[in-house]
Amino acid sequence: MIGLDEIRELSGEYDKKRIKVGVLASHSALDAADGAVEEGFKTILYCQKGRERTYETYFKAKREDGNLVRGCVDECIVYDKFNMLMAEKEQEKMRDKNVLFIPNRSFTSYIPLNKIEDDFKVPLVGSRNLLRTEERGETRDYYWMLEQAGLPFPERIKDPKDINELCIVKLHHAKKKLERGFFTVNGPTEYHNKSQELLRNGVITEDALSSARIERYIIGPVFNLDFFYNPLAEKNEAAVELLGIDWRFETSLDGYVRLPAKQQWDLSLPEYTVCGHNSATLRESLLERAFELAEKWVAAAAKHYKPGIIGAFCLQTCVDKDLNFYIYDVAPRIGGGTNVHMNVGHAYGNALYHANMSTGRRTARMIREAVEQDSIEDIIT
Repeated sequence: MIGLDEIRELSGEYDKKRIKVGVLASHSALDAADGAVEEGFKTILYCQKGRERTYETYFKAKREDGNLVRGCVDECIVYDKFNMLMAEKEQEKMRDKNVLFIPNRSFTSYIPLNKIEDDFKVPLVGSRNLLRTEERGETRDYYWMLEQAGLPFPERIKDPKDINELCIVKLHHAKKKLERGFFTVNGPTEYHNKSQELLRNGVITEDALSSARIERYIIGPVFNLDFFYNPLAEKNEAAVELLGIDWRFETSLDGYVRLPAKQQWDLSLPEYTVCGHNSATLRESLLERAFELAEKWVAAAAKHYKPGIIGAFCLQTCVDKDLNFYIYDVAPRIGGGTNVHMNVGHAYGNALYHANMSTGRRTARMIREAVEQDSIEDIIT
């Protein structure tokens, strides 16, 4: 793991008046870029050939007399493959341009984690050492973190023979490498029948099935709680901020639930591929409980992954009929659904800052405050 001292030494050579925000062009890149230009920074997006037009053409920044009048992407660097940005000369260019890099899920999906941890010598705005906790099956993954924090999560069923109620089987899709091959089951027989069907159809693999996680299915709505931890908070300020909440559109699942039960029965099993997000709020009596979840997770992160979380993180939750929260996933970086809030802001972030405060903008504002306070070392790893 690249040490904090090395990263701080690299950032010490930056021209603080010319900081640029960099991000891999996928996932939540538009939110990061839009928030950065709102706070006065120029942006560089690192694209893959064949996927660059969204950023290079349609959201290209136009400036007149230095003032932004359109778009949010100042510069695009296009590679044949995303992982080419790891080349030493490309990292050197980033440092020469004073880039602070915002990691997102696509960054950790297209770039091997060991390369990010050991070889990416560019300051990350966020927690480099926490990124690995997203990988289910790691010794100290987010489930381990939730256990250490004493936080609620769906009960794990270790053996398919022990399935005696509705459960979800969590594993990767065989062909869509970044997507899910999830399926639900009520018992051992249904587990066998559905898994064999998915294997025959090439949706999942034997290897993935053997290491799949089986969890009790929580019946209730899904709320992705988009939090932010501010390491620059003053003593009389709450460092944990709830900026907003989103939930997912999933294909082909969302199409299935609009059909009568008979048609659902006759069709093949649905898939859980995320294709969009929408915004939500919680009833106010539940907000304090949501903050309690975040405070416990932040404390556990600080204890087990020093210096702990920096900036954006997302607790993905279900709420049951008794209004109990269960955390089923944790993103220790900017969440995948934050684009729904860009420019207009999050409901709670707006109320807190009386501005259109998206996750991208809140991240950029932290960068700006760190520059003004000469404390960039406190927000990077």
